[in-house]
This record gives sequence, C-alpha cells and structure tokens, in this order.
Amino acid sequence: MTGEVTKEPSADGPEEKASELAKGPPEPSEEVAASGSPREEQAPQATKPAPPSEDVPSAPLLLTLEDVSDSSMTVSWEPPERLGRLGFQGYVLELLREGALEWVPVNARPMMVTQQTVRNLALGDKFLLRVAAVSLAGAGPPAVMDQPVHIRETIEPPKIRVPRHLRQTYIRQVGETVNLQIPFQGNPKPQASWTHNGHAVDSQRVSVRTGQQDSILFIRSAQRSDSGCYELTVRLEDQEAKATVHILVTERPEPPSTIRLLDVWGCNAALQWTPPQDTGNAELLGYTVQKADRKTGKWFTVLERYHPTTCTISDLIVGNSYSFRVFSENLCGLSASAAVTKELAHIQKAEITDKPKGFVERDFLEAPSFTQPLADHTTTPGYSTQLFCSVRASPKPKIIWMKNKVAIEGNPKYRALSEQGVCTLEIRKPSPFDSGVYTCKATNALGEASVDCRLEVKASATH
Repeated sequence: MTGEVTKEPSADGPEEKASELAKGPPEPSEEVAASGSPREEQAPQATKPAPPSEDVPSAPLLLTLEDVSDSSMTVSWEPPERLGRLGFQGYVLELLREGALEWVPVNARPMMVTQQTVRNLALGDKFLLRVAAVSLAGAGPPAVMDQPVHIRETIEPPKIRVPRHLRQTYIRQVGETVNLQIPFQGNPKPQASWTHNGHAVDSQRVSVRTGQQDSILFIRSAQRSDSGCYELTVRLEDQEAKATVHILVTERPEPPSTIRLLDVWGCNAALQWTPPQDTGNAELLGYTVQKADRKTGKWFTVLERYHPTTCTISDLIVGNSYSFRVFSENLCGLSASAAVTKELAHIQKAEITDKPKGFVERDFLEAPSFTQPLADHTTTPGYSTQLFCSVRASPKPKIIWMKNKVAIEGNPKYRALSEQGVCTLEIRKPSPFDSGVYTCKATNALGEASVDCRLEVKASATH
C-alpha cells in the first residue's frame, strides 16, 4: 500500500487523533498539508484513562528511506506485530525538522498504507522521521528512523563524451589553431581541469573555457612543443571522470642530409643519400627524386614516395649531362628544399665497331607445283565459262592449255591468262562439242607439272 503527501499536515499529535478516532471512524483522505495553516481548534475532549497495552498496536517494523530527491522523499515500513484488539485504523507519519522541538504530522488522518511519498519539500531541509500505528484505542509506540533525512540537489555522476574525431590522434600543422570542445555531463555542475603530459597546461599559450555542458581548450598558433597527451578531468565531490586526447603538431621535413652520385654506366646512373635529421615530427612518407639535363635545366620527377635511400635512374639520353635532386616528404608535403648532386652524370656515346658478316645468298629456284588444282565443271551452252588453277615456280613457268591431250594455243575460241601464279582459261560460248578433259601444264628449267579437270556442256532441253 502506498500514498503520496503534497500538503502540510496539521500540528495535532497522534494522541489527539486517537481521541478523535475514539468518537467514530474517520473519513479517508489521500493528501494532507505539509506547509500550510494549522487546522481549526476542536473542542477539548474528556480525559480518558490510558487503554490497556493489548488494545493499542505495537511499533511498525523496518522503517526505511526508499528514495530522496531535491524536492521529495519516499519511506516504507512493515506492519507491526500486534494491531490491537479495538480495530486498526492506519498509520500516522511525523517529521521533526532540525532545530525544532515538536513532531509535525505529515498526514492529517491515519492512512492504510505502508509506503508514503512526501512532495514539495524545500531544498536544504533536514529532519527525522517516525511512524506510529493507530487503532480505536489510540496510537501505539512509534518507529523512529536512525539517521536524519537531508533534502539536497540530486547528484548526477560526471561523464565525458569524447567526439569521434578526437578518439584518434588529432593532427595539426605548425601555425594552425587547435580547438578542442569536449562535452560532459554532471549535476550539479562539475569542476573541469586540463593537464598536458601530466602537468598543468601553460596558461600563456593555452586558453581553457568551461561551460555548463562542455570544456573548450584553444591554442591560437600551434607549435611542435604543444604535441602530447592532454587529459580532461571532470570532478564532482568524490566522483570524477577522465578523457585523453592525443595531439600531434607537424611541419615539413628537412631535405636529405647528403646525396652522392655512385656510378654512371650506359644510360643509367646510381644515386645514394642519407635521411634528413628532422622529419617534421611525423613519419616520412618517402622521397621524391628528380632529374634535369644541362641543356634545358628543367626538372622532371623520376620517383615519388620512394622509401629506400638508393636508386638507379635509367633511360637517360646519350650525349646529355644530368643533375639529380631528392626531396623528403611527410603528411605536410615535400621539404622546402632538396639535396642536389654536386657532380654531373655524363652519358657517353658508346664506341661502335663495324664487324661485317658474310652474305649468304638464298636459292629461290623451284620446280612448278600447283597449289590449287582445276575443278570439274558443268556449264550451259552459249554462256562463256572459265577454268582456274594456281601454280608456284621459280623462274616463271610456261603455261600450256590442252583439250583431250591436244594443245589449244592459238584457237580464238579460248583465251588463256596467267598473273601472279593464277592461271585462267576462258571458253567463249561453249557448245556440247567443247565438252572434254582440259589440262593445264606448267614447265620451267627445273621441271614440269600438270592438272586436269572435266568440262561438261549440257544441251538445253527442247520442248
């Protein structure tokens, strides 16, 4: 059973309420005054003899403070072992403010609850609590809380929320501004402080401003000495929270300390250099190697972000002289200057020795051979037709066409052509009489070859 109290109770004690309850059962009430005007005085009651101890309840058990805030509190208790023989009426909760002499009832009438919430309390109040059980015979002995209750502002433990981009190393360049804004929580407002590498920050270089919900660390012009671990501590009474931010302030690296031309051979040159003494407070990303010929003086990049300290540059032009330079590079960029070779790399022309070789003439002579033979052919009378074949020979062979083993050279009905090894025989307006076996024969000084085919001239069908 629970109840809430938002008003000031009456100044009457539980004994007077017990006398009222003796007249008759009280009307139920959920809220009573906590800081208001006292009730009207009632007519004095006749003095009654003290009731026997068995008629009044015993003291409630386990009076406990369940919760307390900056304006309210909640208490609970267990019912007494003995409720009395004349009818149990409820409980009366009373408080005694610090410095006061009289207990003040919280509820005007007994309430049948074992937990009550008292609201609208003033910040800074400090008081004791007691609760008594009441029957028709009167109020029993009270249960008193051992420790006083102190109404004070609710304490929220401090907590820091580091932004995502500050959870890794925060990198800035020399001369840039550093502006760290770290939100935090806590009630009342906690105290915030910053340290740099375990020591208090230099107020001459670093500005710190702490608001209700965040703390800002500001550096107008960052220097490399500002690098390190910054720790924010938020403290509230005996509780604290900490967060760290790592800052790295970088600048461009120095060029390589020395550079040397190791060797030159053919169209190649070998270089070697030593790393820079100052890398700009950051890891080197590599080296950039450039070359320039003495004629034009223009620099061209050969290698970028090259990690070793030796290299070979190839494809140099014969007859030119070259200079080389090397830059260091980190995340801020290339070094302001470069290491330049003192010596020039002269690419000499190689000596040419003429060593004539004996010329071996190839024999291209070849006897005739047909690479494409003649194909049997059927044609219609009155329509010119052609026969084709191809021959390979060196020197150029003599071509002879024959019909049924008889040479047809000089016959105006036939025209023979030979070009680039392709031999063609054109038969002009053939008739059935021109049917037969045609032969192409090729001869030269190395031999001869021939191919045959059959030509059939079909007569037109008569109707």
